[in-house]
Amino acid sequence: MKAVILAVSLFLPLSFSVASAQPTKITVGYSSIAAGQLPAWVAKEAGIFAKNGLDVQLVYLRAATTATMALLSRQTPISQLAGPAIVGASLRGADTVMIAGGFVITEWWLMTRPEIKTAEQLKGGSAAIALFGGLGDFMTRIALKRLGLIPVKDVAFLQIGGNPERLSALETGRVQATMLPQPDNFMAQKRGFYNLMSVRLPYQSTGAATTRTFIRESPDIVRRYIRSQIEAIHSIKTDRETAIRVLAKYHALDDKEILERTYDDISTDDRLPPKQYPTLEGNQKYFRAASADGPQGKGCQA
Repeated sequence: MKAVILAVSLFLPLSFSVASAQPTKITVGYSSIAAGQLPAWVAKEAGIFAKNGLDVQLVYLRAATTATMALLSRQTPISQLAGPAIVGASLRGADTVMIAGGFVITEWWLMTRPEIKTAEQLKGGSAAIALFGGLGDFMTRIALKRLGLIPVKDVAFLQIGGNPERLSALETGRVQATMLPQPDNFMAQKRGFYNLMSVRLPYQSTGAATTRTFIRESPDIVRRYIRSQIEAIHSIKTDRETAIRVLAKYHALDDKEILERTYDDISTDDRLPPKQYPTLEGNQKYFRAASADGPQGKGCQA
């Protein structure tokens, strides 16, 4: 497990000088339209990547599984992904590694149809997730277990897609529940859906990831990317107006109340720390879940 999060400690103490005035082109993937992607979005929109000599093309890949495959195939040598995708790939033998922690406390709400206000009413229904193995899948399982329900058995899982697609499925009645992060949970609440269970816990949410191979081959690019991540987080915390503007752009959202509520919720130091070490405690939670749910995590030490 330590190997999965080692890279950030290797690069943070080093100098971040830009080797050349010519910007280095790199494609970076991100796996969801969610506030957890804000550091990469701000780094792009505020010119932070460019200042650090990186010409970054951000590519939305819709789900963690797709983004992880693109990472491993080198289509996107760096990706914004949550812990479950990176640790899961590592357990299966890939050389994936977190290089910056991003969000180290995650909060998701289990939103249900307005008529469903108890666990018993949800039993026998279905919940929308993006794909099995992603952060939303694991948060949904945690919420259901806290409600005394057995995931998949008591509540079926449907793989539907990203947060907007899952919220749409809830609105149309295709599913009875879905787990949503900010700002989609606030949007759902405002539309009359019910927050059946909130789950907030230390967990390796969206951060920056790459492979050990790419670190060996392109250490300067990795250094510059980490520096950009840290500077973007400083910008988020000190330039509220820009952060909210970027959130609005990528979410195609003009609801000022929801945007401000989202910013206030995600920009705290406990959720988005200035020191960008991946969370050991948060990754341990995934290892325990992997050990309980499948053979890959058996015998893993945190």
